[in-house]
Amino acid sequence: MTPPPSGPVCAGASTAAGRRAATGPAPFAAYPSFTSYVRARGPVLLRTARSLTANHSDAEDLLQTALAKTFMAWERIEDHRALDGYVRRALLNTRTSQWRKRKVDEYACGDDLPEPAGLPEGDPAERQVLHDAMWRAVMKLPDRQRAMVVLRYYEDLSEAQTAEVLGVSVGTVKSAVSRALGKLREDPELSPVR
Repeated sequence: MTPPPSGPVCAGASTAAGRRAATGPAPFAAYPSFTSYVRARGPVLLRTARSLTANHSDAEDLLQTALAKTFMAWERIEDHRALDGYVRRALLNTRTSQWRKRKVDEYACGDDLPEPAGLPEGDPAERQVLHDAMWRAVMKLPDRQRAMVVLRYYEDLSEAQTAEVLGVSVGTVKSAVSRALGKLREDPELSPVR
């Protein structure tokens, strides 16, 4: 019986590790400002990613992809004060690419949630049910309208900022948001109990 090999199992991994050791520290060490940016703005950016996806895991993957794209372009980004806009744009572009590849509409399901009948106005459970119903309604919107509603109302961007992030005119944002709000008003889950 022969003893197990004592070296690395994958020769490619040892070669890559040897190259890394020979060339210097890990690539992130070259941009400490990127690391600082991700630490400071990560939670806010994750919230944006979460609003574009159906679940938390997809949001984390989406943000990771957008941050990887941002890292690859770090040297080319001239105005680091506009990084949030750059990353938001990367989030939207990445998510749009995923939607195009998938070609399947995703709708949140949650028919098993109880109705909040008779709960007091300030009840946290009632607020959570309303929050969940709102998210289900927002997730039913077409992709472009959903992105505009998220940027406009969840990210609290102005119409001009939303238009800039999406690369459309302010008028397009106004009309699309107006149509989206009309659809939300008509959603049966969001209509008041009569």
